[in-house]
Amino acid sequence: MTSSLTHIDATGEANMVDVGDKAETTRTAIAEGLVTMRPETLELILSGNAKKGDVLGTARIAGIMAAKRTHELVPLCHPLLLTKVSVEIEPDASLPGLRVTALARVTGKTGVEMEALTAASVACLTIYDMAKAADRGMVISGIRVIEKTGGKSGDYKATD
Repeated sequence: MTSSLTHIDATGEANMVDVGDKAETTRTAIAEGLVTMRPETLELILSGNAKKGDVLGTARIAGIMAAKRTHELVPLCHPLLLTKVSVEIEPDASLPGLRVTALARVTGKTGVEMEALTAASVACLTIYDMAKAADRGMVISGIRVIEKTGGKSGDYKATD
């Protein structure tokens, strides 16, 4: 890990990092997020009876679409030609709620952590939006990178 911020120059100004001289490698990032809710809200979502429709399918598509637009949402992110984005949403009775896992992959000169984080975040936000009529007390938490591979900085795996 570097001890300096890569997007801040010597004068303290923010700049997009120049990745022109970096090697193209296959880079993958996996991020996750949690949406905690009442058990009856989870059952409503899983049964497909939410008033706004298919919560899980809509959240999955929203996450994928968001990953592709990360550079438009997060300042100084490079636009990437993503080769894969997937969003998986699994019920977790221990929360109770839903666990969102997003994967982003690229063959390029910069990593895809922000794309995976954006996908997970927007999928969680979409779950909240589509089920808020039933449960305004839902909590979105745990947005984090759980794994990253490729690139000069090497691999990373979160430890719990």
